[in-house]
Amino acid sequence: MEETDREAVATAVQRVAGMLQRPDQLDKVEQYRRREARKKASVEARLKAAIQSQLDGVRTGLSQLHNALNDVKDIQQSLIDVNKDWRQSINTIENLKDVKDAVVQHSQLAAAVENLKNIFSVPEIVRETHDLIERGELLQAHRKLMDLECSRDDLMYEQYRMDSKNTHDMNLIHTYFGDMQKLSEELAKQLWMVVQRSLVTVRRDPTLLVSVVRIIEREEKIDRRMLDRKKQTGFIPPGRPKKWKEKMFNILERTVSTRIEGTQADTRESDKMWLVRHLEIIRKYVLDDLLVAKTLLDQCFPPHYDIFNRLLNMYHQALATRMQELAAEDLEANEIVSLLSWVLNTYTSAEMMGNSELSPEVDVNSLDALISQNVVDQLLSKYMSTLTSNIIGWLRKALETDKKDWIKETEPEADQDGYYQTTLPAIVFQMFEQNLQVAAQINEDLKTKVLILCLQQMNSFLTRYKDEAQFYKEDHLKNRQYPQCYVQYMIAVINNCQTFKESIISLKRKYLKSDMEDTLSISHANMDATLDIIAKEGCSSLLDEVFMDLEPHLNELMTKKWLMGSNAVGTICVTVEDYFNDFARIKKPYKKTMTLEAHRRVVVEYIRAIMLKRISFKNAEERKEGAERMIKEAEQFRFLFKKLAAGSGEDTEGLCDIIEAIAEVIKLTDPSLLYLEVSTLVSKYPDIRDDHIAALLTVRGDASRDMKQTIIETLDQGPSQPNPNYVPIFKEITVPTLTVPKLLK
Repeated sequence: MEETDREAVATAVQRVAGMLQRPDQLDKVEQYRRREARKKASVEARLKAAIQSQLDGVRTGLSQLHNALNDVKDIQQSLIDVNKDWRQSINTIENLKDVKDAVVQHSQLAAAVENLKNIFSVPEIVRETHDLIERGELLQAHRKLMDLECSRDDLMYEQYRMDSKNTHDMNLIHTYFGDMQKLSEELAKQLWMVVQRSLVTVRRDPTLLVSVVRIIEREEKIDRRMLDRKKQTGFIPPGRPKKWKEKMFNILERTVSTRIEGTQADTRESDKMWLVRHLEIIRKYVLDDLLVAKTLLDQCFPPHYDIFNRLLNMYHQALATRMQELAAEDLEANEIVSLLSWVLNTYTSAEMMGNSELSPEVDVNSLDALISQNVVDQLLSKYMSTLTSNIIGWLRKALETDKKDWIKETEPEADQDGYYQTTLPAIVFQMFEQNLQVAAQINEDLKTKVLILCLQQMNSFLTRYKDEAQFYKEDHLKNRQYPQCYVQYMIAVINNCQTFKESIISLKRKYLKSDMEDTLSISHANMDATLDIIAKEGCSSLLDEVFMDLEPHLNELMTKKWLMGSNAVGTICVTVEDYFNDFARIKKPYKKTMTLEAHRRVVVEYIRAIMLKRISFKNAEERKEGAERMIKEAEQFRFLFKKLAAGSGEDTEGLCDIIEAIAEVIKLTDPSLLYLEVSTLVSKYPDIRDDHIAALLTVRGDASRDMKQTIIETLDQGPSQPNPNYVPIFKEITVPTLTVPKLLK
């Protein structure tokens, strides 16, 4: 208490110090005192009220405890009295055992009397019930069956109550009512037939289906009543519980499974499209059945049966089982696609479970997958493996077919622009398109994988295509008369390269997402490079063909015969132009390249003829005549290739200028200016070598050995400033060393 008093005093001191912090607050001391006095009085009043309330509660509790004690004493005394009376009445109860037995016997006799009429009429009722079942009057038949069962069950119950161990009498009753069990089974058979055909029955005779449901509901109520009595008495009639509702759902489930399995009308041996037909029939049947179940069947069953959702679940489970069975079979690639497309897309689409007439009861987002993701992955892996081998086989077969066309005696077909082509690109990319369209039915990921696979196989295929084109050329060189249309088919091969390029771009644009472009850029570049090589080699082989025909005429150049007026260049121009009439069937990118290459090779062969030193001019007159002839022939070449390159926009003047520049060196009349003319030639064409200059001076015929060596040595000492746009041409020309010794510096 002392501690509490000290704390109170300290608190009061703090409060007073807080109130009297300024001198002017001393005037309010009396006001503060009155306010604190009021607060103290209020607190004391509340404290007194609380204590009084507690005291009243304690007083009331003590009073109630006192009353409870008195009540317990009264109850104790009453129990003593009851126990005394019970002990005194035990003997009296034992004396009433005979009365109890008489009551039980009376009850049994009363039940027997009550059922006596039914007992004697059992055979007749059995016959009537059987007739009703045969006539399809199921409700009336069930009513009579219920009466018979009720009579039997009451008799057996009373017998059980009287003597539960007397099996003889129980068996006697059961035997007497034995035909009733057969009736029950016969009625059940009729009910299950209706249940099996419920989706048909509900459209033709919904009343019959309603009657069946009512009978099942009656039996369910009887089952529940008998089970309740068993809990109380331990007795249950034979054959109970029947569980007809459970059996009905089991039959519906078996019916659904049978309906799904029974839709396969064909096998792979009889019809390649057996799986597509099978899945389409399933789709149609399931959709029709569920629509009937929602609109008609649902009205024939009590709401608590939830018949539509139960059927929906049954169909889903049956479909899952069937799809797993199909997935386990040895399916071909197209069959795998059909199955996965149906499972992943068709099943949840508006054509089936997503049908607007089934909503909102059917939510496709809540449906479980028909087959697991693991099975899907296995099927996709098998599909990709099978597709890979199929594509390899298809490409090989397509190439073999195309090769057979190469040796035909008729020209290849031409497209709408007149360019030769074979059917190979169309066949290959039609095959790719078909497989990509099929893959797109499943999902985007598979479509991308198939596209990558197609392009990978295309890469390998183009390598084989290149090799086969080379073999084709080599076979032709063994006998140039065979194949008859070699040139035309080689042109078609070249054009196919351009078609392949365009088709690859089109395929990627159509089926590849833009964010996947980088993954195929290297592969695409490799294919383009291979196609360019094929086309380049094809163009080269065609030009080889041209120059093999030109060889006799090229051999006439820079000979005495040529100087005397040979028409070799005219023949060369006619031959080249004739070939290029066929080469006009080559598509523009390659035709343009080929024209430039032909121009370059003609000029190279012409210069090579000069460097072969077949002629050595004897005097200035011959040099002038030869030089003017060279200039004239250069102009012929220029005119020819300008004509062939018409529309290409390429400048073809420069190559023929080389011939004219060489002609100017030969034409020069003043030997003292020869070094200047040669140096001009070298500055224009810096790849010209010493042996070229020596050969050129040899053809002039007026340069001594010392002059040649002096010119060459002087040129070697001079600076060389090649034109960056100049394409070397002399490096391809070899000067023979057998007839002219090499000039040393």
